[in-house]
Amino acid sequence: MLKLGALSISGVTQPKVAILLCTYRGQRYLAEQLDSFSAQSYRNWEVWASDDGSEDDTHAILEAYQRKWPEGRLSIHFGPAEGFAANFLSLTCKASIDADYYAYSDQDDIWEPNKLTRAVEWLTTLPENIPALYCSRTRLIDSNNNQIGLSPLFTKPPSFANALIQNIGGGNTMVFNNAARNLLREAGDNLPVISHDWWVYMVVTGCGGQVFYDAEPTLRYRQHDGNLVGMNATWPARFKRIRMLWQGRFRGWNDRNIAALSVLSHRLTPENLEILERFAKAREMSLIPRLIHLKRSGIYRQTFLGNLGLVAAAAFKKL
Repeated sequence: MLKLGALSISGVTQPKVAILLCTYRGQRYLAEQLDSFSAQSYRNWEVWASDDGSEDDTHAILEAYQRKWPEGRLSIHFGPAEGFAANFLSLTCKASIDADYYAYSDQDDIWEPNKLTRAVEWLTTLPENIPALYCSRTRLIDSNNNQIGLSPLFTKPPSFANALIQNIGGGNTMVFNNAARNLLREAGDNLPVISHDWWVYMVVTGCGGQVFYDAEPTLRYRQHDGNLVGMNATWPARFKRIRMLWQGRFRGWNDRNIAALSVLSHRLTPENLEILERFAKAREMSLIPRLIHLKRSGIYRQTFLGNLGLVAAAAFKKL
């Protein structure tokens, strides 16, 4: 693994990072997130904010920072009002955004000062034509910014076989290059995907790109009652996921992801296209062939318990 921090990009023009910030009724924590952008050790960034129809003071806060910051630092737009995934994909595919790298941002976290520096240091080591995605571990905090834990530390390598059934990187940690963005734009923003971050992980790995999972937490991930998507590492969250699994929710998610991936099937590597086809066909087979072909597809989750759950889901046709 690359030892981050060993590279220096000072003394030369820094690549531009477009921060893609999606908001909805975010007045309570938004200012702290915007202040953490200002505190970044990496300086060449701009914010593209897409608000999904907030009726609180979110828009007023964005406008206040737009006046406070230098011209061009913050651009404010209206989202499609079709949910968080659609909002993020609309920004991802927005033709007027032009940068070297793109960083997703939620409205209620706090970025560590070195977040963008760590991401750009790794991304600049790769050729521009290789789709590349940086993501990291996070510090979990409560509503008052008190640390309450860490997100799981994943140790198995990122891959398409993993991405088909699990996302290892929270969107709030993700930074990707233009080669990755071009794939996402080709697929378009009108897709039935479950979440934008899971989609990016599948696309980059599936199309022969590189993913770096940084074990160093780069942001403070706020856990509160208003989270649209929270951390799944707690036991109540695990039980909720199990209930959703048995209700068929996970199978429905896989249906939608497979449908979305068909749009980019011509971009998948031959090996990953075979994995996708094996996975899709195995899900419809009877029990024994289903288990055999799912095993042969190579899909896996990051933990032992996760893989036990995967086998159980496969056995009961919930995958």
